[in-house]
This record gives sequence, structure tokens and C-alpha cells, in this order.
Amino acid sequence: MNFESELKKGNFVIGTCTDCDRVVWPPSNLCNSCFGKITWKKASLMGKLIEYSKKNDMDFCLAEFENGIRIMGDLILKSKKPEIGAQIKLEKCGISDGGYSFVMSLI
Repeated sequence: MNFESELKKGNFVIGTCTDCDRVVWPPSNLCNSCFGKITWKKASLMGKLIEYSKKNDMDFCLAEFENGIRIMGDLILKSKKPEIGAQIKLEKCGISDGGYSFVMSLI
């Protein structure tokens, strides 16, 4: 198991070092602190909105999830006005056109 194989399946996972117990982000197969091995666990899909913007007809955002993990992705508004600090849910993740893809919505 690794980050990309799980992301391809639509699973958002976070790595933790088996030696120093640090959260490893951005994703890597080795700890960026002590070079220890990584174990992966499913992450919470709930987070908070940090920043948001719009380009043409597309809304996107930066959101923070457990352990301070921040990801950027498309934002579904569902007729709600985005506010910094609002609760957000990761609806979908994967790999698209060779890059990571995240879709989030306001709760």
C-alpha cells in the first residue's frame, strides 16, 4: 500500500512513520525526518476551509484536514456561500491527467 495506489482507488490516506511517529506530508514512502518506514491509514474526510477562489466558472479551495494536512482541489458550493473556517468534506479523490485530484464540498 502507498499513497498513489490508494488515491487511485479513491481513498485519502495519511502516512505515519513507524520509528518516530511523525505524520509524513507531503506523501512519501520514507519519513522526511528520520527516513523510517511509513504506515498508511485512511484519513478523516472532514476538514475546514482555509482559502477559496474562483477562475472562470470553476471554484477551488485550500482545505485543512487532520494533523494539519492541507490539500487543494475543486470546491462544490451547493448554493452556500464559502466562508473561511467553514466545515468541508472531501467528496472524491483520485488521479487525473497524471496529477492528484480532490473534490470538496461545503457542509
